[in-house]
Amino acid sequence: MNPAAPKRDWKDIPAQREINPEWLALRSEEAVDPGQPIIDPHHHLWDPPGRRYLFDDLRADLDCGHDIRATVFIECRSMYRAAGPEEMRCVGEVEFIAGVAAQSDSGRYGDRRICAGIVGHVDYALGDRFEAVLEAQKAASGGRLRGFRGRSSSHADPGIDHWRTPRDVLAAAPTRQAVAVIARHGLSLDLWTYQTQAADVADLCRAYPNLTVIIDHAGGPLACGAYRQQAPEMFAAWQAGIRALAQLPNTVIKLSGLGMRFSGLDFYDAPLPPSSDELAAAIRPWFETCIDAFGPERAMFASNFPADKGGYSYGVMWNAFKKLTASCSPAERDALFHGTARRIYAI
Repeated sequence: MNPAAPKRDWKDIPAQREINPEWLALRSEEAVDPGQPIIDPHHHLWDPPGRRYLFDDLRADLDCGHDIRATVFIECRSMYRAAGPEEMRCVGEVEFIAGVAAQSDSGRYGDRRICAGIVGHVDYALGDRFEAVLEAQKAASGGRLRGFRGRSSSHADPGIDHWRTPRDVLAAAPTRQAVAVIARHGLSLDLWTYQTQAADVADLCRAYPNLTVIIDHAGGPLACGAYRQQAPEMFAAWQAGIRALAQLPNTVIKLSGLGMRFSGLDFYDAPLPPSSDELAAAIRPWFETCIDAFGPERAMFASNFPADKGGYSYGVMWNAFKKLTASCSPAERDALFHGTARRIYAI
């Protein structure tokens, strides 16, 4: 990424923006309230061409002055097995992450528990047959498996939905069968969807009242492309959807993901990366809505790194989150920064 380059058409920008370490290094801040314990409940590790982000890369970000105690890995279709039954290849990702967690637990890299929890991949199309895959991932996880996430973000605009996910994915019979398997095993379900799917998310949550559903990335607010011209209307619709989801007692929300292009934030085109003050001001309307609706006991800050790293650095992000919650009580901050994540993912 060249900071001086002209703005590109939004459809030409990958969902996870290109990371430019030199650009990010132009902004350095001391950690605010460095004694605040943090669990980061949403990050990835992967090694696609030109976008490597593995154990040492994550450790470098974690060593930013904030007190990161533990992390939770979220599936990202990484390190799948190259052979064997197609539906079992995702077990390779859990095997890989369990190895990273064991490396962290060795104590050679400090007391921080990296990948203390693992959220594996669910292929909704498997329906009831997912049970065998679940059991295999559980066995491979070394006791760290906490839940699952599948491909659920769907939109009619192919510029938004790069994955061509079926529009009715959450209502489809095989999906419901696979979700029922997860619920029977007492595990959780992470959902990344767009705000236009809020009603579908609510319907699924109502169908499985004993299943903990974690709504990723603030419910997927859309302010990109054509939606940029409808920002007030889209925000109002998103806000209504968030408040409706918060009424369902089995839902939890992650305050994350606005570094991806769908949110419409365009820091990545600026000469300098954002300061924590700038970032806090930009994300405040969305995150404060979520906290007000769900309450701190059902909300958690998360990095979504490296997917969000194209827009801001790890340390600046946590400073922004801390500034955003300056008026919260110590108990509320503890819940948002580590308590909710510790409870939901049994860390």
